[in-house]
Amino acid sequence: MYKYEKIVLLLFAVISLSSCETKTASSKINESNLESAKERDAKLSLGLPIVEFDQEEYDFGTVVEGEKVEGVFKVTNAGKVDLIILNVKPSCGCTTPNWTKEPIAPGASGEIKFEFNSTGRVGVQNKSITVKSNAEKNTQVIRLKGTVTAKK
Repeated sequence: MYKYEKIVLLLFAVISLSSCETKTASSKINESNLESAKERDAKLSLGLPIVEFDQEEYDFGTVVEGEKVEGVFKVTNAGKVDLIILNVKPSCGCTTPNWTKEPIAPGASGEIKFEFNSTGRVGVQNKSITVKSNAEKNTQVIRLKGTVTAKK
């Protein structure tokens, strides 16, 4: 029995000593990851873009069914880094958006243009357009409203 205890104790000592290395935490850091992390942190310290719309609701008034309404929302970057509009999605297929695809510099403006097709849409209309961006508030909703009257 004493012989087995010595063997177990010897194995424990060998395993314990072989697992002891003098690597420090800094020796485990990948230099390329460190550089990309520094770049990311530098950008974050500048802040995020801030989206400002000239209006959050576009009232197109009253139109006759079949008319197409076109409008524009002006988008200004009030932040300190480039604003990128990633996607613009209308609430229904009756509205077609088109937007500034290039980055919008701090202080500069871009546009979100839309066309609303009133065919088959008689009555009060309330439509929304969801704007996704790299801004501080990354999802925002702008709205269209108006009334479509029947053709005579």
